[in-house]
Amino acid sequence: MKTAVLTCASVALLGLFLSGCSTTPESADDRIAMTAKVQDTIDRAKTADSGLGEFFEKSVGYAVFPTVGKGAIGVGGAYGKGQLFENGRLVGYCTLTQATIGLALGGQSYTEFIFFETAEALERFKSGNFAFAAQASAVALKSGAAANAKYENGVAVFTMGEAGLMYEASIGGQKFTYEPIL
Repeated sequence: MKTAVLTCASVALLGLFLSGCSTTPESADDRIAMTAKVQDTIDRAKTADSGLGEFFEKSVGYAVFPTVGKGAIGVGGAYGKGQLFENGRLVGYCTLTQATIGLALGGQSYTEFIFFETAEALERFKSGNFAFAAQASAVALKSGAAANAKYENGVAVFTMGEAGLMYEASIGGQKFTYEPIL
């Protein structure tokens, strides 16, 4: 019982910590650096799987999280900052947070792309009422993977590994925040 209370408290504290992080880069230099990192990430992804280009061209919008850091020892979390594009144009900044509980050990970093097939799906994301449930899945980006990927509820998600090793069998979901460029 005591362990369950400590675990729940840890998840709650992690969520509070992650939600306190700013969505928009603080300085002009930080915004320029993020834009360069996002563009480099897009270029690397298109090189890894040329079929991904069609998602960039045909989607109503997309979010790019160049680096999502994830770690866990039983209780875990993930956090990443990114940019949101609508019709190929940068419209704002976004964050990804995730809390997990279950059998998990390790750490990793990865890249995540979220493509929006419809204006409604994009607006859900921008409204702040967008989250993935525990059973949501992503396509691991490798040559040819995009050819068989499909939108689900107006959304397609791709991930690309960066570094780390993690053993995980946990439950949790991703939540997003969005802040438009003014």
